[in-house]
Amino acid sequence: MGDKAIGVPAINVRSKRPRDVLNEIKWRGYQMHECTIYYLHRGAPNDTRIIRGSEIASLGNSFFTLENSSSIPYHRIRRIEYGGEVVYQKG
Repeated sequence: MGDKAIGVPAINVRSKRPRDVLNEIKWRGYQMHECTIYYLHRGAPNDTRIIRGSEIASLGNSFFTLENSSSIPYHRIRRIEYGGEVVYQKG
């Protein structure tokens, strides 16, 4: 199954890929601190780490970078929530 973007009427996300979802939130004027990102992190409980959008320092082509200088590839993102609603879920 493929990746799914789940449109939330409150923010109307149209993108289907995690990089595009995060860029759409950033560039359409939504608040990044309202995002919660779940990504694959081997060794963490359930192999998942959860971060707030406010921890993201930059969005690159293949990776996003956290304030602590960690680079996370977009393909590791499992879910993105905005304001508690799922806007992206990996299939």
